[in-house]
Amino acid sequence: MGARTKARKRALDILFESELRGLALGATLPDHIQPDHSQPGGRPVNPYTVTLVEGVAAHQDRIDELLAAYSVGWTLDRMPVVDRNLLRLAVFEIMYATDVPDSVAVSEAVLLAGELSTDESAAFVNGLLAHVVERKPTLQT
Repeated sequence: MGARTKARKRALDILFESELRGLALGATLPDHIQPDHSQPGGRPVNPYTVTLVEGVAAHQDRIDELLAAYSVGWTLDRMPVVDRNLLRLAVFEIMYATDVPDSVAVSEAVLLAGELSTDESAAFVNGLLAHVVERKPTLQT
C-alpha cells in the first residue's frame, strides 16, 4: 500500500471518528497529531493525512452540497458514515488537490469503499464521483 493510500485511509479514520463522536469534521485530528505514545497505536500522522482532513473540514459545506446534488436517491444522512466521509475525501481531492489526477482520487475511493464498506458501496462511490468529475469544469469551488 502506497504512502498516499495509507494517508487517505488514516484521514478517513479521523473523519469517521470525529463524526461518530458528534464533533466537527476533523476535530479529532489534534489527538492524532500529538498522540499519547504510551497508548497502543500512537504513531505519527502523514502530512498528506493532515492536508486531507483539514481540507475536507475547510470545504465541507461545498463538498456536501456537491454530494447532495449528485447522490441520486440518497441523502447525506442516509449514506453509511464510511461512504459519506470517503466521498468527502475524494471530492476534496477532485475539486481542490491539483496534484492528484481525478482518476486516482476516484480509483482510491472505490478501492477503499470495496474494502471498508458495504457490497454496494464501491459502485455507488464510483458512480457519484464519475458525475462530479464529468461536471467538474462547470463547478465552482
